[in-house]
Amino acid sequence: MPATLRCDLAIVGGGLAGALIALAVHLRHPLLDVRLIEAGERIGGNHLWSFFAGDIARADRHLIAPLVAHAWPGYDVRFPAHARQLAQAYYTVRSTGLDAHARATLPRRALMTSRRVLACSPTAVVFANGERLTATGVIDARGAGDLALLDCGWQKFVGHEVRTTAPHGVARPMVMDATVPQIDGYRFVYLLPFSGDRLLVEDTYYSDTPALDVPALAARVEAYAAASGWTIAETLHREQGVLPVVHGGDFEAYWRSGGSKLAKAGVRAGLFHPTTGYSLPDAVRLAQLVAAQHDFSGAALHDLTYSYAARLWAARRFYRMLDLMLFKAADPDQRYRVLERFYRLPAPLVARFYAAHSTALDKVRVLSGRPPVPLGRAIAALRGAA
Repeated sequence: MPATLRCDLAIVGGGLAGALIALAVHLRHPLLDVRLIEAGERIGGNHLWSFFAGDIARADRHLIAPLVAHAWPGYDVRFPAHARQLAQAYYTVRSTGLDAHARATLPRRALMTSRRVLACSPTAVVFANGERLTATGVIDARGAGDLALLDCGWQKFVGHEVRTTAPHGVARPMVMDATVPQIDGYRFVYLLPFSGDRLLVEDTYYSDTPALDVPALAARVEAYAAASGWTIAETLHREQGVLPVVHGGDFEAYWRSGGSKLAKAGVRAGLFHPTTGYSLPDAVRLAQLVAAQHDFSGAALHDLTYSYAARLWAARRFYRMLDLMLFKAADPDQRYRVLERFYRLPAPLVARFYAAHSTALDKVRVLSGRPPVPLGRAIAALRGAA
């Protein structure tokens, strides 16, 4: 007969959000029996996550600091009519580092990798092999719920980390190089220089569809490298992704789609920046919020994560409105103008925008003046914002 296991807190999904909760809870409650359950062999999968210095509160930095693999004091952006260097620090976390840190920090029993989950409830997890894990509380962090319940554009990308035969000369991250041909919506190339001869080259799109033509984008990555004068000696890492850029939808229905009474984290809880798709800052904040609790019952965890996600959904209406303008008011090959104009605004405003902490005055500044999209469509988009 299949075994029944027992723990205090079960976190289903060993991606960034789930792993950070496990780490934060273990640091705060070392005697609590926490289990981090992942279908794959490694925690974190195959990803790079980046964030700006202003995205993480000072009190929360201790949680993410051990995971930072690369750091730069500033970053660049480049558009057809505007280029700029910003002094805000930028950081990158590797999934390999997350996996190593989780294995070094958490008790061995806490990591349950290569375990496929059939179903979970607020107090139980059922595995594909028939085993059952009962818990005081369960948090589901397995990725998106039913995204059809949200109104989305899509940020999609293919990235190659390469070693070049000679120094590439990129000193800082290029967060957006939009001087490339505008294909399939707003297109830009993203660069992360990891050493003098290693860098990530990522071809990124804000597109109307989630369809990802990996060979085509991979070829454009290679073409960009060649046009930059770089000869690729070796491709060290490849990654790809499709992230929702949310401009409306039914949050309550989306929450229920992942289990109405089940605590959730990460994208499953709708916890990501509506415009950028960045999920790491929200993952850090939620992990710290969960770790500060003393009631780890399924009902208490649900109420905590639901109220937090619902509050952020309401507070981030402004960003969804901007997304709606980007996708519905701008012609696809002219969307870059929206970002080009945005990056002419003061650097502190840009930093607060990325942290999803825009002030009322910031919002006025972003919306003031003639919009870089057809005026009639802009007005229609503003009226339709949810």
